Amino acid sequence: MKIATFNINNVNKRLPNLLAWLRAAKPDVVCLQELKAAQADFPEEALHKAGYSAAWVGQKSWNGVAILARKAEIVVTRKRLPGDPKDTEARYIEAAVSGIIIASIYAPNGNPQPGPKFDAKLAWLKRLNRHAAKLLKSGAPVVLAGDYNVVPTPDDIYPTKSWSKDALVQPAPRALFAALLKQGWTDALRAMHPDDAPYTFWTYWRNRFEQDKGLRLDHLLLDPSLAPRLKRAGVDRKVRAAAEASDHAPAWIVLD
Repeated sequence: MKIATFNINNVNKRLPNLLAWLRAAKPDVVCLQELKAAQADFPEEALHKAGYSAAWVGQKSWNGVAILARKAEIVVTRKRLPGDPKDTEARYIEAAVSGIIIASIYAPNGNPQPGPKFDAKLAWLKRLNRHAAKLLKSGAPVVLAGDYNVVPTPDDIYPTKSWSKDALVQPAPRALFAALLKQGWTDALRAMHPDDAPYTFWTYWRNRFEQDKGLRLDHLLLDPSLAPRLKRAGVDRKVRAAAEASDHAPAWIVLD
C-alpha cells in the first residue's frame, strides 16, 4: 500500500501536474494540502476520471485539505481538528481507507514570529498532539500525513542562517514535533533515511531548488502497529522540477 502526501499549492492551477504524477506514481492514498479552492471548486470529476475517489474540506483562496483513494472507499471520520470550536480553517481531514485511519494535515505557517500567527501555530500543534494521543489509545492503525510546517531538526534544512528567524525552525514548534514522536509515532522518512532524509520543499526564489537548498516540512507519521510494516519511503523530487510546479514535492511511503 502506497500512501503519499503532497502540498499541491493550488489544486486547480496545478491539476495537470497532479494528474501526471498520479499516473506515474500510482499511489493508493494521497493526502493533499493547500488546495486554495472553495468546496464547490474542487476538481472531483477530473480526479474520478483518473481513478481516484476524494474527500475534501475546501476554503476559498487559502488552506484546504483532501484525501484521495484508488480502488478504495473513503469513510470520513473528521473534518476538523478537535479542541477549538472557533477554528473554521480547512486544515484537517481524517478518514478510514482500507482499514487504516489516515489524516491529511496542514498546520499553520506561523509567520511572522513572534506574534499572534505564531501563537496560533503553537496552539494548533498542541491540539494536534492531544488528538494524536487519543488516536494512539484507540488501537487503530493510523497515518498522520501532511505539511506540518515544522523543520524537525537542523538536519532537515540545508546549512544556512537565513531561516533562523522563521517560524518553521523555532525551538517551540520543534519541541512539539519531538513530543509527538515521543508519544510513539514513527517519522517514516527519517526512519528509512536516518542520515539523509530528503527535503520536501524548496522556495521559488534564488534558485533554491536547482541548488537543492531545501527543507523537510512534509511528514508521514506511523503508529506503532504500522511502523514494522514500513518497507520504503521517499520524495518524488522531479515533480518539483516541472513547469508550474508546487514549491513542495510529494513524499510517500510503502507499507506491506
